[in-house]
Amino acid sequence: MTALRPRILVIDDEPQIHRFLRPALNAAGYEPMSAETGEAGLREIAARAPDAVVLDLGLPDMDGKEALAAARAFYQGPILVLSARDRETEKIAALDMGADDYVEKPFGVGELLARLRVAMRHRLQRADVHSPVLAGAISVDLVNRVVTRSGASVRLSPKEYDLLVQLVEANGKVVTHRQLLTAVWGPAHTENVEYLRVFVGQLRHKLEEDPATPRLITTEPGVGYRFALP
Repeated sequence: MTALRPRILVIDDEPQIHRFLRPALNAAGYEPMSAETGEAGLREIAARAPDAVVLDLGLPDMDGKEALAAARAFYQGPILVLSARDRETEKIAALDMGADDYVEKPFGVGELLARLRVAMRHRLQRADVHSPVLAGAISVDLVNRVVTRSGASVRLSPKEYDLLVQLVEANGKVVTHRQLLTAVWGPAHTENVEYLRVFVGQLRHKLEEDPATPRLITTEPGVGYRFALP
């Protein structure tokens, strides 16, 4: 019996993108699906429940962020945004609205496939919420609120712990400055980015092997931070 291949829906109005991605997705073991408008894409998501969605922001019938918001009302799978828009505000808005990651056009197919694998893996990991999250020497037990480094307990302030939880629960996804500030300090502090940098620095000093070159809590310049799961 042939195993079912994960279905990947590409929503993009450029025929060359579909011609480019279809053989690449096939070769990588996926079943490609395609839609050229936001409405068609939303219908496909509702009807066939793809395992992941690759969504262009520049659609002919609606803004891609509008399609993203509509999809997130009923679809919990990974959504990767494709965009020729290089403004940080566009990336931040897409992430705030529920995108798992973004890839700028023009892009390399290797990078897109890698980001797709990561997004799908991290979504699957969410099902096992009771197991400690392991990242190198660091263990984060979200159930018992225990953080260890090489087996030794790490003492975190309440805000440091809350910030770490937001990053860990994102499962490798970029978390924007606004999302972190709102979740940890409240909506009145969404512009206090420098304050956030101070607490991220404190976390790095307690968790990173070399805080000057962080590998665990990485920076997405101008956008936010990512907890780098293995």
